[in-house]
Formats: sequence, C-alpha cells, structure tokens
Amino acid sequence: MTEKPSLDSNEDRAWLGEGQSETQLASVPDGVETNDGDRPAWDSKIQYVLAQVGFSVGLGNVWRFPYLCHQNGGGAFMLLYVFLLLIVGVPLFFMELAAGQSIRQGSIGVWKHISPKLAGIGYSSCMVCFYVALYYNVIIAWSLFYMGNSFQYPLPWEQCPIDVTTNNTVKECASSSPTSYFWFRKALNITNSIEESGEFNPIMTGCLLAAWAIVSLAMIKGIKSSAKVMYFSSVFPYVVLFIFLIRGSMLDGAMEGITYMFYPRLEIWGNVQVWRQAATQVFFALGLGYGSVIAYSSYNPVHNNCHRDALMVSGINFMTSVLASLVVFVVLGFRAKNIALRCVAKNLGLLSSMTSHGSNQHWWPWFNITDPSSVSLGEYREWYSHYSSMVGPNITDCSLEEEMNKGVEGTGLAFIAFTEVMALFPASPFWSTLFFLMLLNLGLSTMFGTMQGILTPLMDNFSLLGRHRTILTVSSCALGFLIGLLFTQRSGNYFVTMFDDYSATLPLIIVVIFETFSVAWVYGTDRFLDDIEVMLKWRPPVVYKYLWKYVCLLAMVGLLAASLLRMVLKGPTYTAWNQNTASEMTLEYPGWALAMIVMLIVFASLPVPVGYIHSTLKNRMVRNSGSEEGGSPEVHRELYTKCNSTEQLDSNSHHRVPSEEDEARPRTSFLPIGNEHYRLLPQQEEEEEEQDTGV
Repeated sequence: MTEKPSLDSNEDRAWLGEGQSETQLASVPDGVETNDGDRPAWDSKIQYVLAQVGFSVGLGNVWRFPYLCHQNGGGAFMLLYVFLLLIVGVPLFFMELAAGQSIRQGSIGVWKHISPKLAGIGYSSCMVCFYVALYYNVIIAWSLFYMGNSFQYPLPWEQCPIDVTTNNTVKECASSSPTSYFWFRKALNITNSIEESGEFNPIMTGCLLAAWAIVSLAMIKGIKSSAKVMYFSSVFPYVVLFIFLIRGSMLDGAMEGITYMFYPRLEIWGNVQVWRQAATQVFFALGLGYGSVIAYSSYNPVHNNCHRDALMVSGINFMTSVLASLVVFVVLGFRAKNIALRCVAKNLGLLSSMTSHGSNQHWWPWFNITDPSSVSLGEYREWYSHYSSMVGPNITDCSLEEEMNKGVEGTGLAFIAFTEVMALFPASPFWSTLFFLMLLNLGLSTMFGTMQGILTPLMDNFSLLGRHRTILTVSSCALGFLIGLLFTQRSGNYFVTMFDDYSATLPLIIVVIFETFSVAWVYGTDRFLDDIEVMLKWRPPVVYKYLWKYVCLLAMVGLLAASLLRMVLKGPTYTAWNQNTASEMTLEYPGWALAMIVMLIVFASLPVPVGYIHSTLKNRMVRNSGSEEGGSPEVHRELYTKCNSTEQLDSNSHHRVPSEEDEARPRTSFLPIGNEHYRLLPQQEEEEEEQDTGV
C-alpha cells in the first residue's frame, strides 16, 4: 500500500479537549506548543515501561497461570495461550495504548471523545477498577500479615500447636496440616460458611489499614510519586523469582516438576472450556478494560512508539508467566517428592511391624526397610506394582504424579503450598520473608495501576477533582478501606472469592466489547490507523484493521457467551472451610449472596446503557429547544477549511462558541489538528452534512 509522507518532526500538535472550542485554533500562532502543559508526564521511557509491566504483571501470573498450565495440558496450553495473545491480546492492548496516547485522557475522556454516547464505557471501567481495588488490597494485607510472621524461628506454621487444656495437638491441625491450620484459623479465623459472618478480625483490619496507607502515600502525588516506587516494586519480584528458581532447581524433585509442566497434551485443544480459560487469562493478564492502560499511556509524548510498547509489555508479561510457572513447578515438584517419600517411610514402618511373619514370603521387599532414607521412590513403586495385591490394604502406593495432579491455585498456592515448602528450607524465615515481600510488591504495582484507572479519568473530566488531587486520592483510599471492612470479617475470605470470581469478569468483557466496537465500527479502523500513522510516522500493518473489526470482537463476544453459559449451567459456588472436619467443601451461595453477585455485575455494566440514553435525551432536548427558537441548529453549523499558512484570517470572521449539540456530536478525529491556520466558512447548503460517527 502507498505510504503517506512522514510528518515534520518539529511540527507542534494541539489537542482538542472535551468542551474546547474549535475556533480557538484559529488564533494559535505557528510554533506555539498547545499541549495541556499542566498534565503530568513520565520522567523517562523506562519509568513508563516499568509502570505498564508492574500493572499487567500481577499475582495472577504467579498463582493463576501456572495452575492453568498444570490443569490444561502443560506445554499445549502455553501454545494456545501464545496464539490467543497474538491474535486477540496484543491488538486490543495496542488499541488501548494508542487511544490513550492520542487523546491524552483517561478512560472516560477517551470514549467520550469518540462519541459522548459512549462515555459510559469509561465509567464502567472505573467501577470495575474500584471493585478490584477493594479485594486486591485485602490480598496485600494478607501478605503483610504473613511477612510480619516470617520474622521468627521456627516459622509459626511449621508445626501444629498444642491444646493447653488436653495437652494434645489441636484436632483441627492434626486432621489437616500446620500450614492449612495457620491460614484458616490463625490468619483468617474463618467461619464455616458465608452465612456466618462472625466478628471483625482485628489483626487483619490493621493490616488492611496499613495496605491502604501504603497505596495512599505512593499515589498522593500521582505518577510523580507512584513511578518512583515502581522502580523497586516492579523490578524486585523478578529478582526474587530468579533467586527462587536457582534455589529451587537444586531441590530433589525439581526436574520432575518441570517435566510435568512442559509435557504437552494436545488433546486439550478440542475442549471449549480450555479455550475459554486461555482467553480469560490473556484478557486479565494484560489488564484490558480497566482503563489503567489508557491512563498510563495518556501521560506519554505524542510520538511515542506505542506499537513497540504493546509488543514489549505483552512479551514481558508472557515470559514472566513462564518464569513464575517454572518457579511454582520446581517448588511443587519438591513438595510432591517429599510427600511421596514420607508415604514410603510410613509404609516401610508398617512393613517393619510385619517382619516376624512376612520376611520369608516371596513378595518381601529386597531393599532395606529399616532405613527408609536408603529406599528410592522408584524402587518402592517397582516393588509395589508387582506385589500390591499380596500386602493388604494398609500398604499404599506412593505416587509423585498423583501429588502433582492435585492442582493448587490462588491463595491455596501462596499461603498453604508455598509456606509448607519454605518451612523445609534451611534459614526458612529468610525465604519466607523474601517470598511475601515479592507478593507484596506484585500486589502494590498492580494496585497503583488500578487506582490510576480510577483517579485519572475522574481528574480529567471533573476539573474540581483535578485541582484537588491529594484530597481525591486520600478520600478514595479511605472509602476503599471502609468498604473493605467487609473482607476483614471472619467470613471475609468468601467475599474476596465472590468479588474475584464475579465482580470483574463479565463487566470487563462487556467493556472491552464496546471499546472494540467503538474503535472498529463507530470511529472506523481506517481513520484510527490514520491517526496512529500521524503519531508513529509509519502505518501499522493492515492486519490490525481486520483483527479489530472481526477477530477480536467475535472472540470477546464468544468469551462473554461462554462465561455466561458456564455461570448459568454450573451455578455460582464457593469453597468453604469446615472447622469440624478440617477440610474444604464446595457450597452454593445463599439467595442474598446471589442477589449481591447480580447487583455487582449490573452496577458495573449499567453506565454503558445509561450513558447512551443520557446523551440521546440530551441531544433531543437541544434539538427541541433549537427548533423552538426558530430553526434547526443545523442551519447555523459552520465548516472548517484549511487556509494557506500565509493567508491572514479575516478579522471580521464570525467566531461562535460551540453549542450543547456540538458538545454532544462525536469527534471527527482522535488526533490534533496541525498548526495551520483555520478559517470558519459558513455552511451554505443544508444538504452538505459533516460525517457523523455517532452510535
């Protein structure tokens, strides 16, 4: 295709803000910079990249992606993930980066710029960001609690406590494990179901207050303060992951864990649910729909190469997921090997008690049963495979693969499985502190992006809030803490699960569907690519046009349908901890909790139709008032035509302040108009109408 000539690198650009009169451009002399000068900007490119990577790389990369690989075919799932990342994830990520950078507004301003009827998309993004911030900071509070408890030896979850009344091991701990007991009883003091609220957990309430205080202090001066924290919070997790990978590779069972991870099971590609899970993970891993990507990119220079940023951040995100998976599977391999060897030792102890009447039998083991440490797992399993039918039911198989098949994700991976392994390390307090400090930084860097997705759009669209950034930031954090008290009850973990499973998934998918539709079909992909060409000074491949118009849109609609179908068919459930049986069980949500789930989804999605209806009614009222005043406003519309730069503007030209209808009309371009002078020419013929990009 024919390349358009590149722009003069010295050409200044002015951005048309919402509500700014277009006629103001007529008086802008050449060479004057008209960018919003008081808008913050990144100090360096590395600062921006760290912020985007810090936001997109979160706890899900550590405890969700490895679990999905584990459950869905190992290496085969990774190939599927990369495929969906390339055809859906990267194009949508690039779209958000380009939109934010070109319009230099938060999520509300960006979609309002295309058409005021689409302003609700930005408000929905803000709502979802607020939901996520509420429960995400609770996870940070849990990390603070565990990090505080890591400064003691032995670690408090290393052994079961003794019941002082009976002088025996606490029954709940003896029936489960020390790490499970510490998590459910000491950390959460959890109730048996969501219907039993229980009192507030004072320690967790204090930790939540500390978490919100950290976020508030880091965000108080906007990106100027949070970006400096990013230098540590975004880089430190990588240091810890590499340290754990090196240390973990020396453990017995590490190679078995890695082999299990990468072994491909290609048959999973025929499973629709696996495609749904891979697409959902791509969607959430890049942080699409939150508005945070748009907010961060809005602080970029106009000609920043956002296409390269999209490829780079997506690649770093995927490689981080692979690195985290290696660490997780190395650790889980070591854990599974230890459990299997303990099983062998237990069975050899039972065999030892049978020595008096069984040692002469032909099935008796050929290895030394009095020294379990000298018996390898392979030797024991070989013997058991030959003589299992002769030794009776008390002697069991000890399978490493069976232990590895018990998938662990989320809080179960971080606060139970990992803590169990770290208790086995020499100098366990050091490794525990390091691990939870990593979780803390992963959570904080994502929280900064999430809060930016709330604050930036509000400050951009409400000048009063923009003038009082500090008060807005502190007030938002205080409100988050007060509502977050819901999660510090004894039943709070069940509400965290509810918010994590249902408050963000469906609303975010709906938001991204409307975002894609707005760019591809309302604004137009050709025009959008033209605008990107102005920014980048080269035109992105035409394949993006078809990916945005068809592939991404259909993929997101399919994901929405699959998610809704699964929710309806399976029904919302949660996993509860029963104190009496010391085990987990799956329960259905009560009626009031189901109503709460529906309300969360509706409240987050409602701004989209409300914004459309509000803008439509506003336009109708303006038209009606215009006709009552004696004619349609269309008669008085004026068109802009570019004048020669040497021409002087007619001093008697009629300059008109835009009417409310003009405010409501969609923009004809994302990008700024150049520094050429413009003359207002009255519209002579009513039949010539400007191209309308309205919904």
